[in-house]
Amino acid sequence: MNIVCDQNLVGIDPMLMGLGRVTKYGGRDISRAVLADADALLVRSITPVNEALLAGTPVKFVGTATAGFDHFDHSWLDEAGIHWASAPGCNANSVVEYVLSAILAVDDFWERLAAGGQLGIIGFGHVGRLLLTRARALGVSCRVYDPWLPDSALVNASSFEQVLASDVVCVHASLTREAPWPSFHLLDEASLEAVPSDSLLINASRGPVAKDVAMLARLSGADAPAAVLDVWESEPLINPELLAVARIGTPHIAGHSYDAKLNGARQIVTAMRNVLKMTMPTQSVGAEAQPRVEVPPGLEKIDALRHVLGQTYRIEVDDLALRDALGAASREHYPAVFDRLRTDYPVRRELAGSRLAGAAGDAATSWLASAFDCDLEFIE
Repeated sequence: MNIVCDQNLVGIDPMLMGLGRVTKYGGRDISRAVLADADALLVRSITPVNEALLAGTPVKFVGTATAGFDHFDHSWLDEAGIHWASAPGCNANSVVEYVLSAILAVDDFWERLAAGGQLGIIGFGHVGRLLLTRARALGVSCRVYDPWLPDSALVNASSFEQVLASDVVCVHASLTREAPWPSFHLLDEASLEAVPSDSLLINASRGPVAKDVAMLARLSGADAPAAVLDVWESEPLINPELLAVARIGTPHIAGHSYDAKLNGARQIVTAMRNVLKMTMPTQSVGAEAQPRVEVPPGLEKIDALRHVLGQTYRIEVDDLALRDALGAASREHYPAVFDRLRTDYPVRRELAGSRLAGAAGDAATSWLASAFDCDLEFIE
């Protein structure tokens, strides 16, 4: 069995041990030539998987260690009889914690939500559902829009216009061009104009869900809303003018926590083993030691939330890294810079599932432990 995989798949070596010959390449270096004798291909989101890549190769299975699979030509894969799998939900919590960190980092938007403001969620898949769960556990009211689902499957189902009018608008739609509700350029001139100037817009879905030229025009206006952008229509060649008018900009890393990457790799290796009927045992791969986060006693809930999320992730660091890296590079090198920031991304653990250490009876600690499914450790 010959397996070709992206060299940046987290924890992949022990998972594939004993399953065959493994060859690794950079995600953008995987070509038809390197698949001449491959039985399986394991990738991430930067490798387009289509007829041009796979036609004439012996590949029987392709897996992407990502929740999204818009980089797969799944219609052609199905016609060609090539089994494929993604990793749905693997990075949902990572994206949710990115979004919460973004809200907390920009002006007083979290205070507005805590005082009765509305969080609008576009797309009610794995990320949208978990964001709603976390937000409601933290006392935030939500509006949800997803035309692909019946209202009975949503919580506080709202119209597109109602969600766009929220205090904070979070976009988590998967990318599709399918009628009757394509998400491609869902955020166009008209929809972006409907976002109030005193709102916060966060796009952590897929770049082409937003029309870059429309986003640039809206954010450049005198009455522009604040915006946090993790994805870009033209990535990895992002528009520096759009980055300049974004309050926070990051290089498509919302779902890049260590835990999410490990979850994604596990899911596609499991799928590959099932499809190709591999019977060799897989080495056990666990996460690193459970993070421990201390909560200082006596903090108000909002301050405690800012503190604990800041212990695991600081979104402003990623924003500064992107701006500094692009500022030091010429435009033709932007794609390489963008990819390097993703490839060399530092280990980031999630708050969910960690150990929260706080004083016994501390209300804020108990509140956070419940909201993020954390274990509690009481300290004197």
